[in-house]
Amino acid sequence: MAAATTNGSNDDRQTRPQQSPLASQRAKHDGAPSEENRKGQFGGFFTLGYKEGFTQWWVNVPAAAAEHAVLSYIPYLRKPPTHIQTGSAPPSANGSTMAVHDTAEKEADPVRTDSIADPFGPRQWRSQLVKLRGKNRALNEFSVERLEEAQDQNLVMLHGYGAGLGFFYRNFEGLSRVPGWKIYALDLLGMGRSSRPPFRVHSKDRQKSITEAENWFVDALEEWRVQKNIDQFTLLGHSLGGYMAVAYSLKYPGHLNKLILASPVGIPEDPYAINAAMPDPSDSTLTNEFSQDQQVTVGQSNVEISEAAKSTGDTNNFLNARSKAEKSAPDGREKTPAAPRKPLPKWLTYLWDANISPFSIVRWSGPLGPRFVSGWTSRRFSHLPPDEAQALHTYAYSLFKQRGSGEYALAYILAPGAFARSPLIRRIQGVGRQMITPNGSTTSSVAVAQQRLESGIPVIFCYGESDWMDISGGYAAEQKMNEEKERILMSASAEERQNDRGAAKCLIIKKAGHHVYLDGWEEFNEVIRQEMVDVSRQKTNN
Repeated sequence: MAAATTNGSNDDRQTRPQQSPLASQRAKHDGAPSEENRKGQFGGFFTLGYKEGFTQWWVNVPAAAAEHAVLSYIPYLRKPPTHIQTGSAPPSANGSTMAVHDTAEKEADPVRTDSIADPFGPRQWRSQLVKLRGKNRALNEFSVERLEEAQDQNLVMLHGYGAGLGFFYRNFEGLSRVPGWKIYALDLLGMGRSSRPPFRVHSKDRQKSITEAENWFVDALEEWRVQKNIDQFTLLGHSLGGYMAVAYSLKYPGHLNKLILASPVGIPEDPYAINAAMPDPSDSTLTNEFSQDQQVTVGQSNVEISEAAKSTGDTNNFLNARSKAEKSAPDGREKTPAAPRKPLPKWLTYLWDANISPFSIVRWSGPLGPRFVSGWTSRRFSHLPPDEAQALHTYAYSLFKQRGSGEYALAYILAPGAFARSPLIRRIQGVGRQMITPNGSTTSSVAVAQQRLESGIPVIFCYGESDWMDISGGYAAEQKMNEEKERILMSASAEERQNDRGAAKCLIIKKAGHHVYLDGWEEFNEVIRQEMVDVSRQKTNN
């Protein structure tokens, strides 16, 4: 059962170091690139052959078509709705602006599945573009709602760095089984098929530039919430989406019923990242996680960590976002390192801060772009059926080659090495503990007497068993939030103690890596459904 396999109290999970990847490649299957096409020093890494790569570059599948192909694998949804207001045409030689076409013929009609073809129906599926204030600002949205029943709960899902809402294709159907819930997935502004306005940071002050970069995403999410007239919702974010979910909860309190962080980036503190130089306002970013083979990850559990892996750190991340689990105290608290870690190679730091993202390389490489992308997709999706893996590869390439926008925020949020410049561990205890005014505003001049303190919200930290993200950071955050709750309740009234909803727990999904929602999707869906049911039960009890 999921409850047994995701128990966050296991001591061995709190203290073990991260599992390093194995060097094996995914097994051959029908349609796999031939060995003759795997030539050169990196032939075994970039598994797509030159001929196949050139063909894919020449065909130039639009992002809308690629997203549609991925969503076609949603159970019981044979023909998913897909608007073509963005991503309907292939990028030009100068890169796509992901321009918004505000015409009715490019909108998509919702698709309904009845209870005959859909055993969990009837349900309605919708794809639409939600326009925001300002020039070329809009969010790509995919949603599913249950029909013929009252709906009073909303789940909003945010993807990770450079990804898109299509990556949640194995979660939409399972999560939308819960009665009374509507599921939304959004592409972050400047990523996926959302519009891609130019990204700029104006401040040269360190903290202010970090805040500007965060606000780029969280302000867009808040605008979307207001437009959809959603007062309360449950927010789920993966990786960078998890980081932004925390930033949103701190800036716009009072709207979350629960916060679910799936392998969030940016929790642990690293002295080098905190003190590393910031990029100039016109510069940005580099990150990725290239080397982990998911066929190995999902095919085994509790693999013994080699001594070499323990000494070299976590190599599942291309930038070696070193796991510090072995440096954690037995109770999960972070030990303070004696000195900053050794900086990364100068060339890597230069690329990170010089506006050279992995996607820039894909855009510059022309016919070699699909082959470069295959170095990541062949490992990331190696555990999936070949046709699904191919659809996801095409989808990823169609997004990576779009004009750079939101990706350039990363250099202001993370230092080279994927540690946060403003670590969440320093502020996570404030989630659910902010002052809000009666209308939900945090900037109003309403007198302090009219303000109220949030009564806490449940926060779930969810990691894969073979996650390259620092699991010990989740346990440290859990402890910090629980300590803050104890401190506040010491001086609280009996009524305040009874009404406090603050809680934190850390869960582990078996046979899953960083993309926990995809690698261990069945267990992940069951865990999230349980959390959704808990939200509904809490509302009924109140």
